[in-house]
Parts: sequence; C-alpha cells; structure tokens
Amino acid sequence: MSAWYRKYNKTDAGGDLLAGLTVGIMLIPQGMAYAMLAGMPPIHGLYASLLPLVVYAFLGTSRQLSAGTVAIDSLLVVFALRSFATPGTDHYIQIAFMFAAMVGLIHIAFSIGRMGFLVNLLSRPVILGFISAAATIIGFSQLSNIMGLSFPRAERIIIVLIEAGRNIADTHILSLGIGLAGIVLLLSLKRFIPKFPAALLAVGLSILATWYFRLDQYGVRILGDIPTGLPGLVIPIFDLNLAGQLFVSALTLALIQFTNVVSLGKYYASINNHSINPNRELFAIGMANLVGSFFQSYAVSGGFSRSAVNNEAGARTPMANLVAATLVALTLLFLTPIFYYLPVPILASIIMVAAFGMINISGIRNLYKMKRSDGHLALMTFIVTLVLGLQKGILIGIAASVVVVMYRISRPNVAVLGNLPGTRSFRDVEIFEEAKLIAGILILRVDASFSYANADYLKELIVHICDLPKNTDIHSVIIDASAANDLDTTAVEALFSVVEQLDEREIGLYFTGVHGSVSGVIRRSGLEKRLGEDHFFLSPYRAVQHIQCEKGISQISEREIIQAASLTGSLPAPVTNPD
Repeated sequence: MSAWYRKYNKTDAGGDLLAGLTVGIMLIPQGMAYAMLAGMPPIHGLYASLLPLVVYAFLGTSRQLSAGTVAIDSLLVVFALRSFATPGTDHYIQIAFMFAAMVGLIHIAFSIGRMGFLVNLLSRPVILGFISAAATIIGFSQLSNIMGLSFPRAERIIIVLIEAGRNIADTHILSLGIGLAGIVLLLSLKRFIPKFPAALLAVGLSILATWYFRLDQYGVRILGDIPTGLPGLVIPIFDLNLAGQLFVSALTLALIQFTNVVSLGKYYASINNHSINPNRELFAIGMANLVGSFFQSYAVSGGFSRSAVNNEAGARTPMANLVAATLVALTLLFLTPIFYYLPVPILASIIMVAAFGMINISGIRNLYKMKRSDGHLALMTFIVTLVLGLQKGILIGIAASVVVVMYRISRPNVAVLGNLPGTRSFRDVEIFEEAKLIAGILILRVDASFSYANADYLKELIVHICDLPKNTDIHSVIIDASAANDLDTTAVEALFSVVEQLDEREIGLYFTGVHGSVSGVIRRSGLEKRLGEDHFFLSPYRAVQHIQCEKGISQISEREIIQAASLTGSLPAPVTNPD
C-alpha cells in the first residue's frame, strides 16, 4: 500500500487542495461526456470518478496521476460491448460492470505475476499511431450528437463519414450551432486562458441558455433526469461464455490502460524527482477497476489532460485524487438536478475538443526524422486502426512491432573495425574515416547477441566476406563479441560450421571481448577446445598482436595498414539495419 499519507504535511495539503478542486471541476463534465461516449448513462461517468479515484489514491505509486474516465477507454468499451447488447440498456450496463471487473482482474493477475514488462509490447510508435487514430475516431464519433441526429456508431472512420454525409440534409441546425459554439469557446479558452476550467464554463452557459430559452422544446437533446445520491452496491453478472468472448477485448484494454498509466506516471515522476513501481501501478489500477465494478463504474485508468492539469495545479500526493472524488461525491449528493438542461451537443463538443487535441501528427513526423522504420510503424498503426478498427489496429500494431524487432535481431549491424593510428583502439571504418584496416586480418563487431534468429545470417555473412575476390589475402578473422550477452545452441552450431568452412580456406577464427555467460556456453559446447585457448582475447588489439607475432610481425605498424575501402567496398548490402 502506498504510504504517502504517513508523511503528509501542510505544505502538501495546499497544492493537493487546489489541484484536486481544479481536476474535480474538470472531471464532472468530462465524466458525463465520456460515459456517454462509452454507451453508458452520464451518471455512470460520475460513479466512475468516485471510488476508483479513492482506491487508486491509496494503492498507486504516482503522485500526479489523475485516475478516472478516459476517452480512449470509453470508446474501446462501447466497441467491445455493443455486439452483445444495445448501448444504454440495462443489459449493456450490466455487461459493462462485468467488463470492468475482467479488466481489473487481468491487471491484478499481471501484478501478482510481476508481469509489468508486458508494457514493452506496446512500443512508442505503436502507441503514438494508435492513440492518434483512436482520437480521430472518437472525435468523428460525435458527429451525430453535434448534428442533432441519430445514426449508428461505427468503429471505422469511413463508415462514420458516409453516415454523416447521408444524413447531412437532416441536420438539426440549432443543435449544430450549440455544438460549434461549444467548440469555439473551448478552443478559445484553451488558447488564451489554458488553466481556466473551460468545460465547466461551457456546461454552465449551455444549461442556462437551454433553460432560459427552453431549447429542448425546439428539438435540442438534453440529459434530463440524473439520479441523485451515491452509487449503491451492485454485484456484476458473470457469464463464463460471454467472458470468454470478451477476453481479448479486455486484455487489449488492460494493456493500453497499463501503458498509459505507467508512461504518465514515469513522466511526472521524472520531472518531480520521485519514482513509480510498474507492478504496483498494475495492482492499483486493477483494484480501482475491480472495486469500481461493484459500485456501478465502467473501466477507468489515468487521464492525459487531467494528469497534466493536476501536475500544473501543484498536486504533491495522491490526496489530490481524494479531493477530486470528494467534489464528485458532493455533486452526486446535491447538484445532479442542475444538469437536467445540459444539452447533449455541448458534451459532444467537449469530447471532440479533447479527442482532436490528442492527435499527434508532429510526433509521427519526429519519428520519421529520428528513425524512418519507427515512423512507418506509427503511420501503419494509425492507418490500420482507422480502416479496421481499434482492436485490430492495436493488435496488428503490436504484431508489426514484434516483426520489426525480430527483423532487426535477425539482421544485426555488423561493423568492420579498423585501428585508429597511434592508439590501441579499433572503431567502425564506416563512421571513423581515420580508422585503418590491418593487412590480412578482418575484424568484425556484431552489435547483437548470437541467437537462432541471426545465426544463419552471420554464418553466411562471414564466409561471404572471406570469399570475395578482393579479400583473398585474409588469413585471420576476429569477431569482437563485446556487444553480445547471450549465445544459444543454434548459434553455437553455426559457429562450428563457420570454423569448418574457414579451416578449409586456411583462415583462423578468433574471438575478443567475450562476456562471462557467453564464454561459459563456448566452453561447455566444446568450441573453445576446438579452436584452442589462444584464439580468445580481451580486446581486438591483443588478438591482432598475437596473430602478427605468429605471422612474424612484431606489432601493428603503418606499413601493414591498408586503406579501409579495400574491404568495406565489398560488403554485401544487408550488413546494417535498413532505416
């Protein structure tokens, strides 16, 4: 359990109170809007912003994370559940509670199994592409509410646009005007007064306007009656067959939630000089979802915008979550009748502004600048998610990132090393122009571990280089294994094959920089005995000195150094990772 409260003091209280009130004011309209996005009655957005926040505050390790409803989570919920029940119906709501419990149990199981490393399945390019696509889908999903119409909610963006085009003639102009006014107000305040609770102002003004002018009588949809009081205990239904059908969706949401929580937690921990525990975060968000499911909450996690506001407002501990939850509780007890005249187009405008603000085109552009393959992966995930939907998009993105990693492992960078004149250092001749190759000796540094994934590639590469016409004078090959921290049996077999093929060509094979774990495998496999102990050295320099002594050369000298181009110009194309 988090022990922040044991050292709580007045200094912390001031920042937490202000941050909690600020986030609570922001959370009330967001909670109702995101619940509507999830296909739930708005009241359940407030329920989801109550006990889950309390649970996370006592169990989580992040001091600035704001727990509660999240737009992407809400969209994943409705797309996962709508095939089994009509959104907004009692049966759908019951399934949503069960789904939240499933997500929570998955988090808790991962925490007990100390499987926090699973967050690495979602690489940054995949997350960036997925969130941007999901935000686009979220934004356009509100077209029906902005237009004052009712057409089927679709997971694929093209279907949403087609439906909007078909129904554009039936647009309710007054509803559209209210929605657009809300968007203008939210964007204007965000630009000129970023810390102002814009969503709350939009909600307040729209309620007053709707009540005063009786806009509901002119066709504007309003929330209507919202229950007053705290959520009661409800035991979620459990249907084993239904749970099996929902498991992949629950697992997908659990991974996305955990990634969001950990990435946000690490970010704010780094700028506030503290740390988080990923496995404890898994447990905390899992318990928040599990406990919340018994009190009419759907799946929750950590909010991007609210966490940013929480941090900027001065949150020092999770007490800020408790303050926000208290404000939500007071709203449930005394203020829900105020929201009777809240127009649905305003909630839609809140969702659209928040969603489109998460589209990170500049982030994808920066990936292209840094590494084109990562940019391609982010763009592919973005497009696939838009075309095929959220669940398929994230799963294909994960699969693609694994394929990219496996490709990089199977085609590791192999650098040809040359001596820096006047030193004992050897560097990549492609990077260091002053590095010179040693006559008759080929020195290769493999920038990866030796494994089944790259064994055949490395074997063929080494032999191929030695067989090139320009390299007929090579009598020794040195493999710098300083970057390798593992060696499996498939790679050992490949090395034995390399030794045999080089022996046929009267070329000696030497190793340098072999680490302890790798040297143990080499010893036990018999490779050390096959080559001889005098074929293993600490550094390329010592290996070269030994070889030159055997060949009757006392030391590395300038007259024995040849130009790098004589070998590097002959390397086959795939020696470096394509970018």
